[in-house]
Amino acid sequence: MKKSVKEALQGRLDSGKKCYWVLLDPDDFSLKEASRVAAESQACGANALLVGGSLIYSNHFDQFVLTLKENASIPVILFPGDATQLSRHADALLYLSLVSGRNPANLIGEHVKAAPVIKDFGLEPISTAYMLVESGTVSSVEFMSNTRPLPRNKPEIAAAHALAAQYMGMSMVYLEAGSGALKSVPPEMIKMVRAFVDIPIIVGGGICSSADAVEKLNAGADIIVTGNILRKENGLELMKEIAAVVQQFTN
Repeated sequence: MKKSVKEALQGRLDSGKKCYWVLLDPDDFSLKEASRVAAESQACGANALLVGGSLIYSNHFDQFVLTLKENASIPVILFPGDATQLSRHADALLYLSLVSGRNPANLIGEHVKAAPVIKDFGLEPISTAYMLVESGTVSSVEFMSNTRPLPRNKPEIAAAHALAAQYMGMSMVYLEAGSGALKSVPPEMIKMVRAFVDIPIIVGGGICSSADAVEKLNAGADIIVTGNILRKENGLELMKEIAAVVQQFTN
């Protein structure tokens, strides 16, 4: 029997390896560009592709996911900003609850809307505690979710939120500085969250180099996510460099 995306992920982490996920916003790429990035991501060693954004205005979301599936065999995982960002072609989705905020729509409201569709599509939901971290600028997710980020100089607050999420049965913690972050998630916060929880920790936002990735991994991150670097002139090279250090990193 084929392993689920979550089981395969956990198996890799249990063996002492780390993961690198590449996030693609359908608004930022044409279908032709998406096919190239999917193939390049897999070739350089990325372990999965994430698809989603805070606000999707393009009308090719479903076709975008299908294009990724046609050009890469690594899992394509939805990273939905709301209940409209669903596709039956994906392998799984991060069932995100924005536990750092207090907006009920992002804690449970959108999830109720999405649940019947997820069931109908046969998607694998991976319950994930989504935690927005102060990054030096107002990110899209902060604005769209109408929530305040966690203060970056108070890692104990982040750790308490992560532990509460684990106690509520969530499978992963996602520490997010946001798209275009000026400052990434501080290592002190990652270390304290790691000391409090046993579930995998995803870190994204503002990671622009292999050195940034190593810093997060050394602090306790299990999965590194990058997105905006692909819009840089040397974005593909940066992706390859980050993928290389993540693949070589072992506990």
